[in-house]
Amino acid sequence: MTPTPVPTATYRLQLQPDFPFARAAAVVPYLAGLGVSHLHLSPVLEAVPGSTHGYDVTDPTRVREELGGEAGLRALADAAREHGLGLVVDIVPNHMALEPAHSPALWDVLRHGPESPYARWFAVDWEAGGGWVLLPVLAGPFGEELGRLRIAGDVLEYGERSFPLRPGTVPDGPDADLVSVLDAQWYRLGWWRLARTELTYRRFFTVSGLIGVRVEDPGVFDATHAKIVELVRDGVVEGLRVDHPDGLADPEGYLRRLAEATGGACWTVVEKILSGDERLPQSWPVAGTTGYDALYRIDGLFTDPAGAAELTSLYREFTGVPADLGGRWEPTRLRAAYRMVSHELAAEVSALTRLAARVCAGDPGLRDHAPWALATAIRELLVRLPVYRPYGTGGSGGSVGFGPSGEEVLTLAAAAAAKAAFPVAAESTAVDAVRELALGRRGAGPDHEAFRARFAQTAAAVRAKSVEDTAYYRYTPLLSANEVGGDPARPAVSPAGFHAHAERIARDLPATGTVLTTHDTKRSADVRAGIAVLSQCPERWAAFLREVTEETARQDGGRAPDPHTAWTAWQTAVGFGFPYEDRLAAALLKGAREAAVRTDWSEPDTAFEAALAVFVAAGPAGPPLYSVARFVRELEPYVRADALGAALLHLTMPGVPDLYQGTEREYRALVDPDNRAPFEEGTATERTKLTRAALRLRRERPRVFGPAGTYVPLAVSGPGAGHGGAYCRTGEVVAAVTRLSLRLTEAGGWRGTEVELPEGPWSDLLSERRVRGGRVAAAELFLEGPVALLVRDEPSGGR
Repeated sequence: MTPTPVPTATYRLQLQPDFPFARAAAVVPYLAGLGVSHLHLSPVLEAVPGSTHGYDVTDPTRVREELGGEAGLRALADAAREHGLGLVVDIVPNHMALEPAHSPALWDVLRHGPESPYARWFAVDWEAGGGWVLLPVLAGPFGEELGRLRIAGDVLEYGERSFPLRPGTVPDGPDADLVSVLDAQWYRLGWWRLARTELTYRRFFTVSGLIGVRVEDPGVFDATHAKIVELVRDGVVEGLRVDHPDGLADPEGYLRRLAEATGGACWTVVEKILSGDERLPQSWPVAGTTGYDALYRIDGLFTDPAGAAELTSLYREFTGVPADLGGRWEPTRLRAAYRMVSHELAAEVSALTRLAARVCAGDPGLRDHAPWALATAIRELLVRLPVYRPYGTGGSGGSVGFGPSGEEVLTLAAAAAAKAAFPVAAESTAVDAVRELALGRRGAGPDHEAFRARFAQTAAAVRAKSVEDTAYYRYTPLLSANEVGGDPARPAVSPAGFHAHAERIARDLPATGTVLTTHDTKRSADVRAGIAVLSQCPERWAAFLREVTEETARQDGGRAPDPHTAWTAWQTAVGFGFPYEDRLAAALLKGAREAAVRTDWSEPDTAFEAALAVFVAAGPAGPPLYSVARFVRELEPYVRADALGAALLHLTMPGVPDLYQGTEREYRALVDPDNRAPFEEGTATERTKLTRAALRLRRERPRVFGPAGTYVPLAVSGPGAGHGGAYCRTGEVVAAVTRLSLRLTEAGGWRGTEVELPEGPWSDLLSERRVRGGRVAAAELFLEGPVALLVRDEPSGGR
């Protein structure tokens, strides 16, 4: 097959029953006019009925009927093609929904057990379960829920859910012993709380309603990917976004199989979260990541490091939270990780312990490591991994390349720290045993390979749940820094750091994805810009906080449940900008439950949650909203400068920009489900003009921005040098932005600062002004706005 050209830009649409394929087809003309080359669709395969996201796949062999079925998808592809657009589709190889009534494969497994031809699909440890699999779906303990279970023919019903009965166990009459019938099944229905400790199947993170799929098995891969491969080979789909590759047993092996199956004809990116300076494994056959690494660098460029440090000091003084419950980043992250391995992911640690014990039992050199010691060693090593998962140097599951090898993350220093958890030094050698097993150094065999893969998979779950979904809600000096792929301890990125990242992308992964807002970002880019500006004025923030705290205290029930909640709520309100009580309340409640300090999802504190709701109504969404509006209005020019600058960088830096629906204009949204509403066309704005200009330029000059294009930082000199950023793409396009504009204004403006442009006449597509080449005064370059998009009047060579 002929390789599909790299997209110039993609536009993400969240498909759902209220926005199916037909409605997506209706907005194709608008998106084509915007300038993108591809529509980026959320998952399109059969999912749980009513799902608004599609990641809960139930049948990977069929296109989702609620969206219009395969005919609807092919019609959308035709409509897109008529306007010069292609389709990129999100795929979910790691898991499926635990909804047997809607999943033919899972239904068959529960009916026929390990002998089902689909049993190999799912990551179930039948031996650990005594020959059956636990389904933690009951609202209460089994004895209390037994009366709600009923048999209807060969089906077991529980509320709106149904499960198959094993052949030969269907009772003949109404007097059959229900418990005996249930005990004869290949599954056990259990209380949902048992999922933490008793699961015998691999799940997605801590979501017991999503069961792991064994795509490392070639037969399972072929069966679960046949429809997607068919759509690619038919030209319906031209690109793939692979969801959560870290959850797979062998990410590289999977991606190689995917590339082979699609004939290398697909532009493919992976949702791989890179930590710090971590690189994507060089040997993975993909164009790059989905772009969270770019998001961190762009956001960081518009964050003031000195002000962020001052905010952190103010935060600690205001909240008084302990160091490991939000006061300091690393202790907070570590405590959250311990909570995950000891509580939320205890079942995963137990599964690893069983595997390690089996290996050790067959190895004379490891035989005397007790299960408790192995479990302790596993937990202590998992909490110390600095990345989502290691890529081993042995076996079939890893590669060294740019990715971190096992030795780079499971270091001897980490092992030494892990040993400190053992009061008896001789017993701490269990850490060495676990480390060697995780690195694939204790021989080969099914259990050895299973342990190494499962350790890496569990590491990814620990990292995601402890960092993104817990610590990010506990440590909150600057909420804009708490984003997927971010680094709250180091929220600022220097111009040099940004340029270095962009140059590395241009050199190593020129077709990688870049993003600013996604369906998973905790706050949209505009909300983050409204918060990040506080790093430029911590003293203003402190004064505002004192004002609204005093003002709210005068309202009935207006006192915040605690200072940490107050700090987080007011930052959210300032960034969000709108006094929508329901949306604010939902986001703040979700944050409090994720933090799991005062309340959580499994054991909500109703008194705290009621106090939180009253506070939101009386505070951020109450009379003080006028103070919020005034404060936001004062900062608006600087937020605008940062938001426009971030948008321009995203659309012109190396890589393929993915625009989330609605972000071509101002888009303020909080965490899901707030940010997953159906797409709606909006009115043209200043942002739309910038977006359209940049996207059309990318489409008209693919050579300039494509894999062969170059990236050259441009020098900024003078008193305001630190407030300017500029670069040239392939000698023909210049992007220039103003950073930290509030600080710039306080310092007296540009005052003789100059930008070194390449020689030649240039035109600014945003202001329609002519600009000469060479040394140009920043005040002149940014005369009509905080950003400039320059095009050489006479391109130097073809386009």
